[in-house]
Amino acid sequence: MLIFSLCLPSITRAQESAIGNDARPNFEIIQSDLFGGGRSLTNAIADFDNDGDLDLFVGFNGQPNRLYRNDEGVFVDVAERVGLADVNVTRTAAWGDYNADGHVDLFVAFVSREGSSNKLYRNDGDGVSFTDVTVEANLSIQGSFRQASWIDYDSDGDVDLYIGLRDTSNVLFENHDGTFKDVASERGVDDARRTVGAAWLDYDKDGDLDLVVANMDGDANGLFRNDGNTFIDVASAAGIAAGGRGLGDAAHGTVRATVVDFDNDGHLDVFMANYGPNGLFRNKGDGTFENVAPEMGLAEDNRYDTSTWGDYDNDGYPDVYVNGTITGGTSYLDYLYRNLGNGFVEVTPKLIEAQKADHGAHFFDADMDGDLDLALTGAAEDGMHYILGNRLDATRGGGSLLVSVLDDSGRHLLPGSEVRLYQSDTGKLLGTRVLDTGSGYNSQNAMPVHFGLGGVHLVDVLVTTMSKSGRRSSYERGINRKEYSGRSLVLYVDESGQISLH
Repeated sequence: MLIFSLCLPSITRAQESAIGNDARPNFEIIQSDLFGGGRSLTNAIADFDNDGDLDLFVGFNGQPNRLYRNDEGVFVDVAERVGLADVNVTRTAAWGDYNADGHVDLFVAFVSREGSSNKLYRNDGDGVSFTDVTVEANLSIQGSFRQASWIDYDSDGDVDLYIGLRDTSNVLFENHDGTFKDVASERGVDDARRTVGAAWLDYDKDGDLDLVVANMDGDANGLFRNDGNTFIDVASAAGIAAGGRGLGDAAHGTVRATVVDFDNDGHLDVFMANYGPNGLFRNKGDGTFENVAPEMGLAEDNRYDTSTWGDYDNDGYPDVYVNGTITGGTSYLDYLYRNLGNGFVEVTPKLIEAQKADHGAHFFDADMDGDLDLALTGAAEDGMHYILGNRLDATRGGGSLLVSVLDDSGRHLLPGSEVRLYQSDTGKLLGTRVLDTGSGYNSQNAMPVHFGLGGVHLVDVLVTTMSKSGRRSSYERGINRKEYSGRSLVLYVDESGQISLH
């Protein structure tokens, strides 16, 4: 095991001791026959049938797409049965409740092959069928699709759709009662650079969601500050334009930007998986970011497609998995880095090293046992789309809390909202998570956020949502995590921003 740092070529004795045998990553493949097929590109996770566990959609390169319904930890492919088994090369998929009926719908988009297109599938709410509503929703477009994000950019109570495009200007579809209008040009987010990834966060804490755009082929990245009716690209001033990989070299670029509070200081940071050295941008709290990847041990220089953050060992610090790409016959290495609080240690198990993973990646609790499993895709012929089950030591495995944040009617209309946990007796901040808005590249979810809590049992939860009047925050105090073993703590946010358990 190696730590990638200029001055620390290997794990020190202190670091080796800090990891401990009970926290070493231990994964195993679940339902290997079901998930064994390669040529997989994108994955997206949500509870499409509202039964309390998380289902998995996987998009393929020319094979029928699959929707795996989760039946208490056992997965069954129901894509053909429900109408989602498209055979086009599927580059992006995203779950969002576009019609605000309480059932997450699915946007799917394909690679430009003489008339690239997309589909919006309405979830009919019966658990067994989806309906193609692309035309009636005014959502038929063409382009080389990459990342799609469902967000409420204008804080009007419904979710809008942003799409990054590899070959033309990006689009922002404003939602008007279930039909869409492209407002990217008038809002200033029609970035014409070669975009492959996107993520949304309120980086300046002014109460609306800002946009990070990951661009390839040497192009600068974007940070579009949301000023209400328009967006302004402030990436250079904020310090993230180069992404940690430099500018101008067509062989370098940023593929996936992900949002994380890696140091548990309450500020939202940005990690960039790159062709070139990866970047970890610490939010300084003053509207600027600082790349700390080299000193934190994450600036490995290679070719990476994606990343996903999750506290695999439930010690309270989010860890990161980074996917190497597969290109030109080369499968670049994948890495799992453990967050020690003051740096990262590479702890990749042999099972992960053996997979030809490259595009979609998610940490999620597939079996609701309290620890995070890992869903991967691999585009090679001999690739896979495995779920790797986390077999964390029992003393750590249940030390966590899942938190869902819904509107007062139980709908997924609040992506980009922030959840913070505090230790009830001390007031110590234990961590910050953001409801996913698109994740960055070839991955997306509408699922609960996960907090590893170690030995902490009683916590206070602070939820911050966006509104036209600014940030709104509300506490739910004295939550005992043991009461939510095997299920999520569900918090409902009313129109005033107050949260409740119902």
